Amino acid sequence: MTMLAAVFAIYSSTQPVEAIEQSDAQTRAAEVSGNTPAAAQTAVTIIKTNTIATAPAKISPIKPGVNADYEALVKKQAEDKAKAEAAAKAKADAEAKAKADAAAKAKAQAKVVAVSHQTTSGVNKGTFKVTFYDPAAMGSSMGYGGIAANLSVLPRGTRVKIQLSNGVTLYRVVNDTGGFAAGNPHQIDVAMPNSQIPAAGVLSATVTIIG
Repeated sequence: MTMLAAVFAIYSSTQPVEAIEQSDAQTRAAEVSGNTPAAAQTAVTIIKTNTIATAPAKISPIKPGVNADYEALVKKQAEDKAKAEAAAKAKADAEAKAKADAAAKAKAQAKVVAVSHQTTSGVNKGTFKVTFYDPAAMGSSMGYGGIAANLSVLPRGTRVKIQLSNGVTLYRVVNDTGGFAAGNPHQIDVAMPNSQIPAAGVLSATVTIIG
């Protein structure tokens, strides 16, 4: 029994090989009809699988990534910087313009003042009432080269020729004013030592601007 079992086992183990190698009527019929055996189908499947596994995969070209948030931040920072620079420039321009306008205004005002005080040499200002005073007797050190006058008529610093009604001609510079001038703009007060003041005390005179 043991020997028979062994023989049977050998026969059984070799039988599938013989079955694959041999071709019977049924196998031929399957081949003719296109229906391959299971083993052949398995082989075809393995070949297809290996083909797919070994085929090189298509690699899409790598595109550099874009960080939208970072790009937006950089753009905003650039815009903010440009706005700040524009605002600083506008402020500097406005300050420069204001400074230039102020200088022009000051110059124009100075010119107006100069024109308002400007006198023309040789202009006869008409007849004035003339009084006299001694600055030294009043405790003043202004000397005897000036006269007091209404500064709106004869501005300070104006040089005048005074032709007194007694025939005396004096040359003086306006360097003072007095309360009398407010009520009588055509009156001048001539500085002179008491010893030289005319006895009449009050005279008239023709006043001419000489510079």
